[in-house]
Amino acid sequence: MDEQEAKLREQIVEVMAAMDARGLNRGTSGNVSARLGDGALVTPTGVPPSSLKPEHIVRLAADGSYDPAGMKPSSEWLMHLKLLQLRPDTNAVVHCHSRYATTLACANRPIPALHYMVAVSGGASIPVAPYATFGSAELAETVCEALAGQYATLMANHGQIVAAPSLKAALLIAEEVEEQAAIYWGTLAIGGPSLLSDDEMMRIADRFRSYGQKKK
Repeated sequence: MDEQEAKLREQIVEVMAAMDARGLNRGTSGNVSARLGDGALVTPTGVPPSSLKPEHIVRLAADGSYDPAGMKPSSEWLMHLKLLQLRPDTNAVVHCHSRYATTLACANRPIPALHYMVAVSGGASIPVAPYATFGSAELAETVCEALAGQYATLMANHGQIVAAPSLKAALLIAEEVEEQAAIYWGTLAIGGPSLLSDDEMMRIADRFRSYGQKKK
């Protein structure tokens, strides 16, 4: 195992622990992956964050094969692998069942342009991918389609998923998706939100491209 793989394994464990600590995930429901060469590293199935260790992370080859002597990968491994293969602009995937995002997903309600931070999803709104059975090839396909051109989508009757350039970015976006879902849920209780225009969301997207500190 080289240094890059060892570091990614540690980061995946840290992200799973952070999701649990921040209330984005409960039990064994979420999963995380990171690109490794032409394959990926993905969390194992059925292991809670409190018990997860770097050596538990499963290495997937490009064809989805893995060492049968080790742990089994997440039931959602195909969705993770396909996303990373179809999106060369991303290197990490975070999937969780955060409460408000899942509530909206179960109501089949996309998150509209009610706040400028919706744009962290990479679009003017956050869509809902059609429902398909967890772990199925159909789910992988519908999620990939919904995520075309952006970083985040809700998953009907399931949860939320983010594909981003890094594990850190994916976690931050997932956290913001949950915050925007909570805000939207709240506005629905008092008559619904006042939405930002398409032109304004385009300006915001342009601002986001130069937001933050320059990388050295």
